[in-house]
Amino acid sequence: MKITVRPAAENDLPALLDLYSELNPDDAPLTPGTARGVWEQISRQRGRTVLVADAAHTIAGTADCLVMPNLTRGGRAILFVENVVVAGTAQRRGVGRLLMDAAVRLAEESGCYKVQLLAADDAYVHTFYEACGFKAAAQGFRRYIS
Repeated sequence: MKITVRPAAENDLPALLDLYSELNPDDAPLTPGTARGVWEQISRQRGRTVLVADAAHTIAGTADCLVMPNLTRGGRAILFVENVVVAGTAQRRGVGRLLMDAAVRLAEESGCYKVQLLAADDAYVHTFYEACGFKAAAQGFRRYIS
């Protein structure tokens, strides 16, 4: 299976929503109008790139990347990665690795000094990110707003 990682386009939106439903199956689906409105905001956001892994015109995975300007580290930015998901039917085929490699390249091209992400508290997820060259280097905190 040949996989190409590229920035998502608006016509990828239905496939992205399908992937996100695998990531968060308890979430209510967005209406088409809401999804298009959110996509418009994402696509206009400077420094934001939603990557997709395209396997023969099927979206097999995604990673949402945001380059955040920074006033420390000599003004070098940080790339944050969120919502990494590989379709259940495409797992264990290198899709996740290709997405993370593309995120790191995006960070390098953007002059970032680090790539940062939060990972689910599952051993297999930690093993995956470590295999991609990431290290557990900080304690993460979250505060959900209901």
